[in-house]
This record gives sequence, structure tokens and C-alpha cells, in this order.
Amino acid sequence: MTTTTPSSDIEVAAAAFPAGADAATAAEYRRRGWWGDEVLLDHVRRHARERPDAPAFVADAGTLSWTGYRDAAARLSGVLRSLGLPEGTRVAVLLPDSATVHVAFLAAEQAGLVVVGIGARAGDREIAHLVGRTGAVALVTEAHHRGRAAGDLAADLVAHHVMRHHVVVPRFEADPGGDILVDGQVSDAAPDTEGPRTHPDDLFLVNSTSGTTGLPKCVLHNQNRWMYFHQRAVLSGGLDTDEVVLSLVPAPFGFGLWTGHFTPTLLGAPTVVTERFDAERALDLIERHRVTTLACVSTQFVMMLNAPGLGDRDLSSLRVMFTGGEAVPYERAVDFEARTGATVLQFFGSNETGLLSGTTLDDTADHRLRTAGRVIDDMQVRLYDGDRDVTGTGRGQPAGRGPAACLGYLGDPAANEQLLTPDGWMLMGDICTLDADGYLTVVGRTSDFIIRGGKNISAPQVEDEVGTHPAVALAAAVAWPDPVFGERVCAYVELKADAADAADSKLDLDALTAHLAARGTSKELFPEVLVVLDHLPRSSGGKVAKGELRADVARRATEATQPNHPV
Repeated sequence: MTTTTPSSDIEVAAAAFPAGADAATAAEYRRRGWWGDEVLLDHVRRHARERPDAPAFVADAGTLSWTGYRDAAARLSGVLRSLGLPEGTRVAVLLPDSATVHVAFLAAEQAGLVVVGIGARAGDREIAHLVGRTGAVALVTEAHHRGRAAGDLAADLVAHHVMRHHVVVPRFEADPGGDILVDGQVSDAAPDTEGPRTHPDDLFLVNSTSGTTGLPKCVLHNQNRWMYFHQRAVLSGGLDTDEVVLSLVPAPFGFGLWTGHFTPTLLGAPTVVTERFDAERALDLIERHRVTTLACVSTQFVMMLNAPGLGDRDLSSLRVMFTGGEAVPYERAVDFEARTGATVLQFFGSNETGLLSGTTLDDTADHRLRTAGRVIDDMQVRLYDGDRDVTGTGRGQPAGRGPAACLGYLGDPAANEQLLTPDGWMLMGDICTLDADGYLTVVGRTSDFIIRGGKNISAPQVEDEVGTHPAVALAAAVAWPDPVFGERVCAYVELKADAADAADSKLDLDALTAHLAARGTSKELFPEVLVVLDHLPRSSGGKVAKGELRADVARRATEATQPNHPV
């Protein structure tokens, strides 16, 4: 296990956190009605008073009422406060997508702590990086994470001087009164009846996003950006208090934050969550719970369309599906609407920018399914070519500045410089066209990412990991086209001379993935296709010629019926 934070930094974060949003900007956003003064806990407490037994979350392990949600968060907040952590301290949360992860987020808010949200698929190296980089001093998790005892994981983090405490929680939806353990001992801390100690303008959560080099970057969030996002979602989809929302996107990430953590709770509507996506299971949940609003990436709805049981399901309750994270496949979206009766909507943006454009119920089917929607005026969307504003040309790199934007990256001046234009607009990594009616269309990308099932996977990060194999001299990662996931990770490698000459040491995909698993590499970085060449093609500047590799992928994919190592 490695870390980026020395032991002397355990008392303080590896880099300074902002105190919150700029006061003048926040005041202007309030004047316009975009931001407010309530946090999520205020809404949960109100629902617990007004509809105490109504479901807040319907999860694999059981149902959590609004009262249960409030009380479980109060219990966990009391435990966290018993650790003596000052307000603003970072606490890592590593939990599967269940009601419990939302309880942990709410408890941290009540206690005045900052959540470091870690995806459930993260490997040991990514966990150590995020805990160390953010200065998180405690980890909230379950008794076992992907088959490994939480105590063992915590012991490694403590041994590397990046953490002090680990807190093990039950599935609150199954056992609201279950024991909460701190460092292996049952806590007797009293529930916290005070708070919230978090202001909606303040930093409340840090999550990760794929970097073009190295390990993930840390994105800083306040609550009000997601409160604003909620307003746009309500307007876009005609959402009301009688919704039943199924969110299939993990909570730590931007799409999952507004669809699972904020919007249903602000509406007072139940959220249906499931730990692992399965197409048949998702269809079953829609039918059983009469889901009205579905949130998923394009890959997930395509898999539901391909599910054998689709035709046997009563999906008549489904009214709206929000999708995104990747290009919406037009023909499949048309098919989904025809077979379910739901209207397909999307927002275009990123974890950093929030939404820059979106489609609505009032848009034509052509606009909804062939474009990224009309730009959001509040986000002051522009197009750039380098540092030049080229909005008037109708083509460029989109950027925005407004109430949905994040607070930037933690302790990464170089990344923040790339994220922001000199005049303060936050950039996307895409190339778009903008028509006379204000509709954006994505036509390319500027960043070296592979978009698999809506998840941005950094090609250089894959290359760094693959390059650690002792037989690999040089690695390059490119996208392999896939009809379901959109793209899969394909690694091209050039072997070291001694490995290439040894007949019994030819590298195959199984050996490579076993090596990566032993390193604690996150599974999303595992190549799914491996191509070994005598020499990787080079450009005139000596760099790997990825254009040639992409052309080679196109040829190989055309010849093959599927990747050479399907998953």
C-alpha cells in the first residue's frame, strides 16, 4: 500500500481546503434564488416529523423510513463526535450503494465533518491515495470490503500513518439499532440531537475523478451546487413529491449525488437503491416498486433493453429516465422510449462543472436524443479554443461559470490551472458544436479518456499500471468499441527484449490482470483487451502514435465478433 501523504500531515490536510464559496458570489446566487440556507438534514428532519413511517430508502437489505434515516444519522453522528474530531475534519466513507452510505453522508453533515466519498470498487492503492491526500483521519465502512476484513484494511492505513480510526457500521436499513464499532470496540456514544453543523455553502464532500496522469484527483463540493442541480432536474423532468426514484449510479459520484442523495430527499420521495447493477434486477425493482423516475448511465439502459425479461415486465409506472455520462445511443434510446413509455432526458456536464446543458420534456425527440440539450443560461456557457473565447464560431471546448460548479481540486494547482480558463470559466474535456437555438452537440474530446459504461477511465493511468508488469517495456491504452458499454479498455504493449525472446514468458491477459490485482489496482483500470506488438508505433516526436493504434483497433474490432477476453 502506498500513500502520498507523510506521517507529519496527519493533523492537517495535505493541502489547504477552501473555507467555502466566495461570499459575494454566494450572496448573488441567493438573490437569484439558486442557492439557499438549508442543508439536507433540515429536509430529513421535516419529513420525519410530517411522514415518519414513509420510506426514505428501499434497499436490498430492507427499507429505511424517514424517521429511521434521521435516527440512524443521529446515532452515527454521535459516534463520530465521540472521537473528538474538530469540525471540518475529513472522514472517508467506503460503503456499497445502499441506504447506509446515505446515512453516513448525513451523519457527517450533522457532525460538521467533511466526507471523502470513495467508490466501492476502489482498490487498496486508490483508497490509500484518497485517504492520505485528503488527510482523512477516520474510515467509515462495513465489517468486510470486497471480501477483506475492514480491520485489516484500516490497519494498513494506520501503519502508513494516513489514518487514526475506523468505524464499522451495520446495514442501517436492515438493523437500525445495530452495533457501531470504533477501532474494534462497540461504541456507547449517545445519539447526536443537535446540528446540523454544516452550512450549505461550505465544503461538505470530496470525491474523486479520473486524472489524465497518476492517481485520481480530488473534487471539492458544497451542498448548494447540488441544491441548484435539483432545481434544474425538477424543471427538466416535471418532478413532483409523488415520485419513486431508482438511482443506479453510486452515491459518491456526481450523477449519483443528485439522483440518490439530494433530489429524492428534497422532494420527500423514496429512493430505490441496489448494491450491484443487474439488468433483470433493475427491471424487477421498477415493476415491484412502481418506479416513476430512473437514473442510469446509457450502458445500463442498453443492458435492460437486452434483458430477456424486459417484455414480461409491467413498466407502465416509469415516466422519465435521466441518463448521461456518455453519448446517448440514438436508436437504443428510441427503442427504450417505445418499449417502456418513458421519456429519455439527459444533462451534459461533469463532476466538476455540474450541468452545462440539458434536455427537457418540452424538447422534440430529435433534440432530446441527438443533442446534449440547450445550454443552461445560469451557467454562462462559452466555447473555447485554448484561452480564446470562440463561442461565436459555434465550435469549441465548452466551459461554464455558475451555481452548479464545484469548488475546484484539492491541493493540485496544475490541475486547477487546466480546469479553469484565465478568466475563470470551468472547462469540460469535450469538443462541442452550438447551434443558433442554443443546443450543444458533442463531436469529440480533448482528454485521453476511455468512457466505459459512463465512467471516465484515464488512459495514462491504465498505462502506468500496465507498465508495472516486469515483462512490459511500453504500454498504451485506447478504447475498444463495444455495443453495450460504449468502450472497453484495450492495452497495447511492447515487451522487454528478454521477455519477448523467452518462449515461456509470453504475456497474456490473465497474467496481466493477476499482476494488477496483486498490486491493489482498481478493477476499472484492468484492460479487457490485450494486444502485444513487437514495437508500438511512434510519432515523429517519439511518442506512441495513438492514432495508428486507434486505426488498428477499428480494424481488429471489425474482424472480431467480440473482444478477445469478454467480461
